[in-house]
Amino acid sequence: MASLSPEEGKTLVKAARLAIKAKLNSSALPPAPMGGVFEEKRGIFITLSTFPSHELRGCIGFIEAPKSIGILAQEGAIHAAFGDPRFSPLQKEEFSKIIVEASILSIPKPLNAKNAKERESAIKIGRDGLIIEYGRARGLLLPQVATEWNFSKKEFLQCVCEKAGLPRDMWTSPSAKIYLFEAQIFAESSPEGEIKQKRLFA
Repeated sequence: MASLSPEEGKTLVKAARLAIKAKLNSSALPPAPMGGVFEEKRGIFITLSTFPSHELRGCIGFIEAPKSIGILAQEGAIHAAFGDPRFSPLQKEEFSKIIVEASILSIPKPLNAKNAKERESAIKIGRDGLIIEYGRARGLLLPQVATEWNFSKKEFLQCVCEKAGLPRDMWTSPSAKIYLFEAQIFAESSPEGEIKQKRLFA
């Protein structure tokens, strides 16, 4: 799939914010972005963080894409603002104090490795996001999590295990499935401010 242009990325972030605003005001949801790339089915996550402290305020998304990315940007935003079980629902007074970020995912690919050492060495911090599956458990961490927390490769693997509710060393098990994906990330520089693409690595 082709990368999104800066304008397309801005459109998704704006659509996400407007969806949250509509929900806060109990008004009708604006039309989702349509046409071109916005009709494609891609995984997407919407992340909300406080400003200027940049603390997580909500993050919900879709690995698989049951609908077009334009619609999922809106739905992910509403779920991140009002349905993330880690946080209380967003309040009106917070709307002007949050940053909206959209991460558009590539198709996850299995990390095929002979052993735990090869798994660890195959990961590139700043490029790769991680998914782990073990039985019915599944966890995902976006690529920016590793750079924002200065994780080593091993720490990144341990934390995705925790995200799935698994022991931190479960990534070393041959029975655990690890997937890598990349993400194109667009974020506001300040609440309702300029929207730029984030570059995590050179």
